[in-house]
Amino acid sequence: MEGISGNGGRGPSMDAADLFAELFGGANFGFNFGPDMRPRRTRGEDTIINYDVTLEDLYNGKTVRMNMEKQIVCQVCKGSGAKGSAKPKQCAKCEGKGWTFIQTQMGPNQIGTSRARCSECGGHGEKLREKDRCKKCKGEKTVKEKNREEIHIERGVPNRTRIVLSEAGDEEPGVPPGDVVLVLKCKPHPSFERSGNDLLTTVHITLSEALLGFSRILVTHLDGRGVHVTSPKGKIIKPGDSIILRGEGMPIYKSPDQKGHLYVILEVDMPEESWLKTVDQPALEALLPPKKPEMDPKPAVIDEVPFEERDIVDVRETPFAGSNFFDHGFGTQFGEGDEGDWEDEDEEDETGEPECRPQ
Repeated sequence: MEGISGNGGRGPSMDAADLFAELFGGANFGFNFGPDMRPRRTRGEDTIINYDVTLEDLYNGKTVRMNMEKQIVCQVCKGSGAKGSAKPKQCAKCEGKGWTFIQTQMGPNQIGTSRARCSECGGHGEKLREKDRCKKCKGEKTVKEKNREEIHIERGVPNRTRIVLSEAGDEEPGVPPGDVVLVLKCKPHPSFERSGNDLLTTVHITLSEALLGFSRILVTHLDGRGVHVTSPKGKIIKPGDSIILRGEGMPIYKSPDQKGHLYVILEVDMPEESWLKTVDQPALEALLPPKKPEMDPKPAVIDEVPFEERDIVDVRETPFAGSNFFDHGFGTQFGEGDEGDWEDEDEEDETGEPECRPQ
């Protein structure tokens, strides 16, 4: 019977603020409930701005000057929205409650009733007549103001960092203004990839550099410096080999004198066919390592198949290959992985009982 009477058997009745705090653990959602049961804000709303930056900006740091526009409390009416000593009148539509009932079709022969903010008074429960409104803000209580903010992006700052300008947001009468929050979003870089404090890039070298070594500027860094690297003598570089340049990564945030590492993937560019026509091929063949010998013993059946070039991108798009057919290394696809990667379906657990399968 207590449940039917209204307080649900919870003892003394609770006001909306206490009930809301109990349901959500006292979390601060930026508003409270007044005696008229309408939510009232305790601070202004935050303004979120996504700001695009380059990897160079995050590497070198940057100072940004932004022209911003925000709402401030009208200084003529001091945020009342009224002209002189005029007072607002109770809203006739919601009768001062700030909300009205609306009906929504929920299904066949079903109509749901819910509350919605009053469209006439904007949820305030009162409204100024046209002639009583402030001439500057037109009864809106706030006006727009332009200002200039300076934002400093520190070196090495992580992507999607939030820079907070405290109380720089829109103002509302009677409550502190919210914050302006800039979310840094790094645009993709054509040469470098970032992973934490480390960088990754790919450098192409010639066949002669792969065989005989190199000593040259491999990379133009994000601050414009050239990074000179000399390969060890007698070192043959294979396609896809990688090297690490220590201390050439991103500046560490809050410790910009320290840096991560730069990883370089070396790709070997083969010479053009036109070059091959300009050299003595027998002499070149004598200099190069010998060709791979024919298979011995040979298979019983040998088919001659024509040599045809094709881009691997075309193979990816064929229906039989599937969308992820070539997404992993060929070694693990075609049985060249470690023995631990394989499972023998015929092996039985020595400690368990045989499994009986229904026929």
